[in-house]
Amino acid sequence: MAHALIWLRRDLRLDDNPALQAALDAGQSPVFVYVHAPDEEAPWAPGAASHAWLHRSLLALDADLHSRGSRLVIRRGESLSELEKLLGETRAEALYWNRLYEPASIARDTRIKQGLKSRGLTVESFNGALLVEPWTVQTGSGDPYRVFTPFWKNARQRLDATAPPVAPARLPEPPTRLLGLGVDDLGLEPAPPQPRWDTGFWEHWQPGEAGAAEMLDAFLDGAASGYKEQRNYPDRIATSKLSPHLHFGEISPRQIVARVLAQRWPAAVQPDIDHFLSELGWREFSHHLLFHFPHTAQENLNPRFSEFRWARPVPARLKAWQRGRTGVPIVDAGMRELWHTGWMHNRVRMVVASFLTKNLRYHWTHGARWFWDTLVDADLANNTQGWQWTAGTGADAAPYFRIFSPIAQAERFDPAGKYIRRWVPELAALPDSALAAPWEQPELLRRLAPDYPLTPIVDLKASREAALAAYSGPKTKPPTEN
Repeated sequence: MAHALIWLRRDLRLDDNPALQAALDAGQSPVFVYVHAPDEEAPWAPGAASHAWLHRSLLALDADLHSRGSRLVIRRGESLSELEKLLGETRAEALYWNRLYEPASIARDTRIKQGLKSRGLTVESFNGALLVEPWTVQTGSGDPYRVFTPFWKNARQRLDATAPPVAPARLPEPPTRLLGLGVDDLGLEPAPPQPRWDTGFWEHWQPGEAGAAEMLDAFLDGAASGYKEQRNYPDRIATSKLSPHLHFGEISPRQIVARVLAQRWPAAVQPDIDHFLSELGWREFSHHLLFHFPHTAQENLNPRFSEFRWARPVPARLKAWQRGRTGVPIVDAGMRELWHTGWMHNRVRMVVASFLTKNLRYHWTHGARWFWDTLVDADLANNTQGWQWTAGTGADAAPYFRIFSPIAQAERFDPAGKYIRRWVPELAALPDSALAAPWEQPELLRRLAPDYPLTPIVDLKASREAALAAYSGPKTKPPTEN
């Protein structure tokens, strides 16, 4: 039986893997390959938290392959060079992969496909990551969308309830002479003398295809009912938490949609399901934007902000934001949740992003870079869109004058203070009435929480007014679409 290389990247699963299915359909013996080449994704090479997740995800995938009679062949180096070596060593007649959509990956993959095809090799790529690829959805005038609602109205019609294919229980064994590295050889985890800063992650996550399936089951059996409203409360288990599994391709959006659409939901729950699907739609929209406007990973999409006068970051203030020492409890709680778990509740992400871009008035890339290094779901499209949305510089952005009040957000969405008390335990003794803005009761704060900052690093009212004044110039209206 002829061999085919299955080049795995962020599609670390066997079920609903179009590249694998192509080899099986062609009667070829799949050889599963992972080439570690993070520098090829520069300037957005994966961050530390992503590497920590990748370590465990690769272990899980290799274990799954071994249980089916196969194994993962790991190499490190320049992708084209390593693939050429593997093609020679296996005498494979085909190379298959599932597409990535970031600018650096597109350029690299295009070069590899053109180079190998010119030598007569069968090289094919597939959609294994999106519901609708960016070039398949456009406005009535043939342009890319810049506003979510009409984009999702178009894309929503294309959702398919058909169950994706499942990988066979047994897979052919790759050539025994084929050598590769172990996952540990890649050095993805923090190692001495570095502290094990990721220890807290694994209390909350199980990387790998099985972990993704369990997370989806738990969501559909529980938090899906009531999702539309409850997802706003960070102290509750009310979101799917599938984002890191989606980013690493341990589950596909097609698998999620098929499960959701195949299940019979009570009429009262249908608005929750529609809202959950629209959140998957935001992920699609983010990839749509990054594909059509690749410069936005670094620059504002809205050109009216090109001359905006951002504040020069003060290192001590930026570090206080990064480590959850701003003196604003809901902001500090979010940043500490991120540091401890590698994840942050979405509403709190908006609050901490607003604090950085509006109250501190630092360029959104300072926050995007920190999230990129610390999030286990650090996805370039989602990260870029999320930060530009809050900063007001992107497509379908929040109005430039929208500044999240961390006090109002804490009072509304953490009314009992459970979230703040969990992640900022030095404030646990404060009464609920003091948790959102403890600096307003300085004597109480000094007595019950002496280790917490007495005042925020920036005056919320004054910084809000300064931001409104600064933002009053580069405002613009989003374009209309049909």
